[in-house]
Amino acid sequence: MLPRLSVTILSMPRFTLAFITDEFCQDFERAVAAAVELGYEAVEVRSVWNKNVADLEPAEVARIRRIADRAGIRILSVASPVFKCTHPEGGRVDHRFEQDAFHSAHQFADQPRILERSIQIAVELGAPIVRVFSFWRTMEPQRLFQRILESLAEAIQKASRQGRWIGLENEHACNIATGAEAAPVLHALQDKHFGLVWDPGNSYMAGEIPYPDGYSLLPPGRILHVHAKDGVLNRERDRVLWGPFGEGQVDWKRQIAALARDGYHGAISLETHWGGPDGNKEEGSRLCAIRLKEMVLGYAG
Repeated sequence: MLPRLSVTILSMPRFTLAFITDEFCQDFERAVAAAVELGYEAVEVRSVWNKNVADLEPAEVARIRRIADRAGIRILSVASPVFKCTHPEGGRVDHRFEQDAFHSAHQFADQPRILERSIQIAVELGAPIVRVFSFWRTMEPQRLFQRILESLAEAIQKASRQGRWIGLENEHACNIATGAEAAPVLHALQDKHFGLVWDPGNSYMAGEIPYPDGYSLLPPGRILHVHAKDGVLNRERDRVLWGPFGEGQVDWKRQIAALARDGYHGAISLETHWGGPDGNKEEGSRLCAIRLKEMVLGYAG
């Protein structure tokens, strides 16, 4: 059974509202204060104080837990960089996609260590989910399919021993980028401690129509967590320009309605990626957080 991170009120699905803290700033205490101010219930930890979550010292992890507990904010996910690296058997890497590392410089040989550390940090923070990837995208993504399954299976086994769930994010710069590419993985790995971190924005950037096309291919009940961002394809530059939530080309209204219809009870977590008005990223994330909240609370079936 997947972790239930929210409750149902008056028979209407109620999603937990969350955000990744470094989309606001690197100061965790300031980001948590923003969550409280905006009426958000939870956060994800990816990088804090200019350090990737997998590299945090024990004292820093303890400090994060104290700050969150004091504010009454839950930590839902350790947004780790696990498997966000080049696989030695993958062949030529597809460099069309920007490889955002978020203060992570880990190599393939580092993966067992950072997986173990990320799981331990999740335990210490009370976070049910450890987010992972599928290695930097190659020119032949299918070539690594079995290796990806093997790596995920090992991660699931280690996480489950600690009562944690492994969430595979579909990432445009990695080998599993879309709903179409994620579906075979979900069918192959049926473990109850494994699911998808569904990111419609990444699906869109990879060239898929997230809703309804990509979403309709996903096995029911296998979405563990959802990331929210929005943007518009710049055809001249062949890339998505991230912008204000609700103003892009991801059909978030119908996607949220579909999640509710299909019984999803997890979080919708803001991952802005927008640089913000006049380059003010924190203000941009605040604006997007307000719009996401309005859209979720305004859902009427």
